[in-house]
Amino acid sequence: MCDNKNIYLPHLATIEEIVDETPDVRTLRLVFQDEQVRENFSFRAGQFAEYSAFGAGESTFCIASSPTRKGYIECCFRATGRVTESLRQLEVGDTMGVRGPYGNSFPIEEFEGKSLVFVAGGIALPPLRTVIWNCLDLRDRFKDITIVYGARTEADLVYKRELEEWQERGDVNLVKTVDPGGNGPDWDGKVGFVPTILEEATPSAQNTIALVCGPPVMIKFTLPVLERLGFTDDAIYTTLENRMKCGLGKCGRCNVGNTYVCKDGPVFTAKQVKAMPQEF
Repeated sequence: MCDNKNIYLPHLATIEEIVDETPDVRTLRLVFQDEQVRENFSFRAGQFAEYSAFGAGESTFCIASSPTRKGYIECCFRATGRVTESLRQLEVGDTMGVRGPYGNSFPIEEFEGKSLVFVAGGIALPPLRTVIWNCLDLRDRFKDITIVYGARTEADLVYKRELEEWQERGDVNLVKTVDPGGNGPDWDGKVGFVPTILEEATPSAQNTIALVCGPPVMIKFTLPVLERLGFTDDAIYTTLENRMKCGLGKCGRCNVGNTYVCKDGPVFTAKQVKAMPQEF
């Protein structure tokens, strides 16, 4: 982690690569301009940062790359407002700001020796991608790895090249799906909603951790499936980063009761989420 004396002052980063994941979702690979920051910057899977387009403001996204990959970080976002539209206008070689990392992380060391089931929907794959690559880069420390990922249509799937790579690996079980009607004639995956496909896959809950990220409605229907499969609430993890704004617990946008998602999270177990007030 890098420290600034001014907690609101971002580090300057150059856009090294741009990948359009879908028509409205883009991944940026960023390299810090200051050599010392570039060498010393560290983060843990699950942490987030504030990304700024100068003159427009800043937005909160997870750090989507793995901490095992050094020399750069990546973020992935959908253009939905003033800041994200401004970020989308930037090109390779342009400068933007990065402030962070913030928040807690997935306790990957506690997952060692266990099987992992990743469950994601749509644009919610990036917060799990950092963990997936973190674990794949340390593959011998984990047992079975299953990835269940779905979107409304084939076009809405992000990281398509990496999905192909995971599908070809002999040490990963990838199950990809699209909603009914979202598949074309050449679709080689499942057709159905993520919770249904997850139940059909019936991963074993024994000595297994489940990591879930997706739209609220997907999570709502996924948690009962994991329950039926035998997962306990403290063996299920999710991230609530979509509720955050300032990242420092100052604006109050992310508080749920006495919990500040940016400071106490964004990673929580299902047990912790269920204990939060009903407003969530």
